[in-house]
Amino acid sequence: MILTPSMTGIASPDPLQHAFKVKSAPHAGRSGSRPVFLEPQQWHQWWQQPSQATERALYIHIPFCRKRCTFCNFFENGTNPERISRYIKNLTQQLHIAADTPLAQSRGFNTVYVGGGTPTDISSDEVKQLGEAISRFPLVDNAEVTLEGRLNGFDDDKWHNATANGFNRFSFGVQSFDTQVRQAAGRFDDKDFLLNRLQQLSQHPSASIVIDLIFGLPGQTLDVWQQDLQAVIDSGVHGVDLYQLIGLSGTRIEHAREKGKILGTALSEFQADSQTRAKMYASGANHFEAQNWQRLSSCHWRRDSRERSVYNSLAKSGIEILPFGAGAGGSIHGHGCMNGRDLKKWHQAHDEVTSPNELIANDSIATEPMANAPVQVPGMLMSPNPSASLDAIFKRGLDGGKLNLSLLPSAMALHLSPLFSAWQNNGLAELVQDQLTLTLAGRFWNVNMQTGLFEFLAENPLTSETSSQQTHSVHAIAS
Repeated sequence: MILTPSMTGIASPDPLQHAFKVKSAPHAGRSGSRPVFLEPQQWHQWWQQPSQATERALYIHIPFCRKRCTFCNFFENGTNPERISRYIKNLTQQLHIAADTPLAQSRGFNTVYVGGGTPTDISSDEVKQLGEAISRFPLVDNAEVTLEGRLNGFDDDKWHNATANGFNRFSFGVQSFDTQVRQAAGRFDDKDFLLNRLQQLSQHPSASIVIDLIFGLPGQTLDVWQQDLQAVIDSGVHGVDLYQLIGLSGTRIEHAREKGKILGTALSEFQADSQTRAKMYASGANHFEAQNWQRLSSCHWRRDSRERSVYNSLAKSGIEILPFGAGAGGSIHGHGCMNGRDLKKWHQAHDEVTSPNELIANDSIATEPMANAPVQVPGMLMSPNPSASLDAIFKRGLDGGKLNLSLLPSAMALHLSPLFSAWQNNGLAELVQDQLTLTLAGRFWNVNMQTGLFEFLAENPLTSETSSQQTHSVHAIAS
């Protein structure tokens, strides 16, 4: 049995600050899939097959931003009205085609997420077009439909067109309310504007208003962070995500750090280390829970029940997610898929479809019209993950802070017991009967713990006999 500190963390009087050295990735995962190539005819056939998923989502990507923030490493395309107009035209056309396919119509969609980029940079009329295209899909009753973006430029016309055309949840990247920290991070607008606008939007009788905060930004002292937390309460929003700043390559913050500089404010070059970020997380969790906010995951809290965070919750459960747009990711018929980010190639794929009546031919045998399936754009497809159902249990449980061991095959739960015991000994979790509950420290380090769990399984694989038992049990759970 191999156990390493990267799996278990280390024993420490203060596991919140010292169980692991640093959080180095936003998400955890493990390999098990391989790239696959799909012929155009096969792609077309996929969209003629009913879905077997019990829960589903749409993800729609808008890859444009007016400005690159200092903490961002995935800036794709500068905002340009003409480029956006062309993109939305092609995107909505493909949504219309996809919505009428047997794959889309076979089962309802629980949630829709329009992300980016900055989706709110599109025009008011384009918000309406997008909402109308989404409405063509069979959405379940009370489906959550989220529009992501920023408050800057999200005027009343966009707001009214969004709420009138099916959007009922809005996620705004605030990151910090402090004006100087925001300016240093490359954000628009000051604290007063943000508070006033959020207070206005939060008065809507049913829409959920959610914001993101990042802790650990340059110049964001502990005092500034405390003010950020209070501003969330004062803003009237219905939910908040607290994300730790991670030193990802390619960001302006990392480029400056490599040169020995800090992109701080005029008042402070304070840069929180991992231990200080742990304190920031703890103060955030304690602040909201003292205000009777409910924790839905390790990083998300809500003021009241209108905020459900359906997409974020289900996405961790390995559900089917149909992706649309350059840079969109999801899964179709169990195959992971990621559309390429190159906007030129994405448009080229659409332009190559010369007519809605163009036929797909294979060995001179014509099949159904291309119009019966959305365009197959450049990207990557992966074979089904053989451990997908099991991994979903791990991710959903650890992200939520409670892993129900009765959902695991008995052989797997027993196999993992040394790891769970180590987590308990190191102050990261409490194991009571069939439930592993993460401590505050465990919730802060939950991505490291997920990564450690997958590392444990890679280094300590089950035997073929117990693997067979595992597969049978997981299929039984899924059915």
